[in-house]
Amino acid sequence: MEIAVPTSAAERNRSLARGIELLRAFRPGDDLLGNGELAERTGLARPTVSRLAQTLADGGLLERDRRRRAYRLAAPVLSLAHTMRTGSPLLAAAAPPMRAEAQRLKVNVGLAAADRDEMVYLESFRFGRRVEWRNVVAGQRVPMELTSLGRAWLAAVPDGERAAVLARLRVKRRGRWGALAHEIAHAIDAVRRDGWCWASWQPQVVALATPIALPDRPVVVLNMSTSGELDAEHAARRLSGPLLALRARLLAQLAPPS
Repeated sequence: MEIAVPTSAAERNRSLARGIELLRAFRPGDDLLGNGELAERTGLARPTVSRLAQTLADGGLLERDRRRRAYRLAAPVLSLAHTMRTGSPLLAAAAPPMRAEAQRLKVNVGLAAADRDEMVYLESFRFGRRVEWRNVVAGQRVPMELTSLGRAWLAAVPDGERAAVLARLRVKRRGRWGALAHEIAHAIDAVRRDGWCWASWQPQVVALATPIALPDRPVVVLNMSTSGELDAEHAARRLSGPLLALRARLLAQLAPPS
């Protein structure tokens, strides 16, 4: 079946951007979303949502449930994610030493990238004592403003990019922003001074993170976390050295030849 597309370049670009927003509207735990829910989550008009959703279904990225008049993500979306993971030089280089360090230290080791004002796990190896606490898998999102991952990322990106994200977070967390802004500023100072920062946004879990910035690549963030009775000071003493050593190893492997 041939899919009709807008004729002008500007309209094509606008339709593509809106279609991407429609796909972004699906979050973990969602099965079916109707046009009304998609319109509410994206801010798009219902007729626009209806047209875009039909186009995405015709293209195979959404599956249409005609009886319930709703859509779910289709199998090719998972295939795209698998292609990204298996084709990534970063993950190919990072996964073996991350796994080895997680096993050696009996801690959790993760790698994440930013998506707007959240962090998305690219890889995670979990060998902590409390594995039942949270099963983190590739693709899972965590809040940027609360986590060591997000705060380390904010420390490493250009000033303009950081300011834009902080402006969004200020609106999102307006009731708590004063305290959060202070914690984020402290973490940014720590990354610039020591190379890493820490946060404890879940009970009895302390996480350290350090950014990895490579030429012509988005900033990614490496973290190690431990659960149990260790406080931040003890966790930092135990994990900061191995974390920075693993970061240096990855940078040496991934840096382009001079």
